[in-house]
Amino acid sequence: MSQNDFNNPSPFPPYYPVPQQRSSSLVGCLLAISLIMNVVLGGFAFLACLGAAAVGGGASTDFSPSQLSEIHHSGSTISKDKVAIINLEGVIMEGALGFVHKQISQASKDKNVKAVVLRVNSPGGSITASDDLHRRLMDLIKGNDSKKLHAVPHLVVSMGSLAASGGYYVAMPASKIFAERTTMTGSIGVYASFPNMEGLSKQIGAGMITIKQGEIKDSGSPFKEMSPKERQVWQDMVDQSYNLFLKIVEDGRPELKNKLLEKITIEPLQAGPGPKVDGKSYTRYRADGGVFTGDQALKYGLVDQIGTLDDAVAEARKLAGLPDDNKAIRYEKPKSFTDLILEVGAGRHSPQSNFNMSNLSDAMMPRLWYLAPGAELSGITSILRNP
Repeated sequence: MSQNDFNNPSPFPPYYPVPQQRSSSLVGCLLAISLIMNVVLGGFAFLACLGAAAVGGGASTDFSPSQLSEIHHSGSTISKDKVAIINLEGVIMEGALGFVHKQISQASKDKNVKAVVLRVNSPGGSITASDDLHRRLMDLIKGNDSKKLHAVPHLVVSMGSLAASGGYYVAMPASKIFAERTTMTGSIGVYASFPNMEGLSKQIGAGMITIKQGEIKDSGSPFKEMSPKERQVWQDMVDQSYNLFLKIVEDGRPELKNKLLEKITIEPLQAGPGPKVDGKSYTRYRADGGVFTGDQALKYGLVDQIGTLDDAVAEARKLAGLPDDNKAIRYEKPKSFTDLILEVGAGRHSPQSNFNMSNLSDAMMPRLWYLAPGAELSGITSILRNP
């Protein structure tokens, strides 16, 4: 026994490898490769099954990035012609609308799509993203030969819990707009907001030294108060965007022409037996930037009918001359293997997977918003969620 055996005592005798013949080594190597290939292929098969289950029952397992899965919504499963449901969810923001754009594009290129229902559940967003989405929907309706898009002239909008400001803006190409009883919509207006820390900086004795060339180059800086001229420059941009909003609404709903700025009288509602706070009526106008309930929106001509998503689908079938049991489908974005693995490992709602703090500087940029009142934080956090 050597000195090393005393220094490293073990209950097992030492192992000395036995040299193998060359032919045995070759056979072992082939067996190992075969085993690895079976494990890898089996793993891919398992992940494919997992992906199909995650996408949902009845979904296509087409993981091609150029094609979205179609999910049966209602009606006959064997019908050739179909009504496509396009889903718009969340803040309308540049860089966050890839899935919506793809849904519109796929419906526009599918000649079996005879009508479209746009399901909107959004507080609005930036003016640029809202206007771009409006333009894409107009291309959907009219067709675009240069982009090889066939016309789908029958577009119906179904509003969810919130379809306000930019969410209302993008509804304007529709032939008919449905709101649910609990929908909040309208909010025809635009604003820009800037943080102001001038008072705080004076209290703590800190600030910002700006060297500039251009009289209003630093307008909107959080470290100083805006001058009247600086405010007017931003006001002009807001006014221009507001006038565009009015035009888009009047083009989409001609019956509202010259009525958006008319005063309307709102009678307060008594919800219960308790004392009334005021009891006095008050005046508003349709484009005052505030939201309206579904019933109010119907009363003042902002929507056409109170109804559900299924009611909107039925109307789309009717407009396109399709039978009542005609197939309606919706689109689902296919998940990659990497998406599935990350969701399983990190949790679908993990904060790490929801926020990209590298976008913080972009979120702080000044913007003109078509957003519902009180939804500014939704706009900022939507930028942080972008990959």
